[in-house]
Amino acid sequence: MPTGGDTLRQERLTRDLHNTLERADGLVVGFHDADGPAEPGRKGAGVGEVALWAATTATVVRPASQVLITLIKEWCAKERHRKVVVTIAGDSIEITGRPDAAQERMVREFQGRISGNDGTEPDDSAP
Repeated sequence: MPTGGDTLRQERLTRDLHNTLERADGLVVGFHDADGPAEPGRKGAGVGEVALWAATTATVVRPASQVLITLIKEWCAKERHRKVVVTIAGDSIEITGRPDAAQERMVREFQGRISGNDGTEPDDSAP
C-alpha cells in the first residue's frame, strides 16, 4: 500500500482492513508476526510491513476466496490509492482502489484459478 514511507499510516490502514475482514461471517483474520517467518520456509513480512492472514471457519454460500476478494475490493474502493496484494496457494493478485477493466478481468481469472474452476462464477455485482 503506497503510504510514502509512513509506517504508522500503513499500520492504521492494515488494521482498518483487518477490522473490515474480521466482521465477515466465516472468516478468521490475524496479523503475521513481522519478526518471524510468515509460513515455513518464507521470510517475515519485512521491516515496516504489516501482513494479514485470513482463513475460513465455516461453510459459506460462496467460496471463501470470493468473499475475501469482494471484501478487499470494497475496502480498496473507499480510497483510490489503496492497494492490497492477495496471495492464495502461491498465486497472487493486486487489488487497487481504482480498478480498470483489465484488472477486473485479472481478478476474475485469479478467482477462477484458486477456486479450481468448480463452476461457481465470481460475484460481479459487488462494487
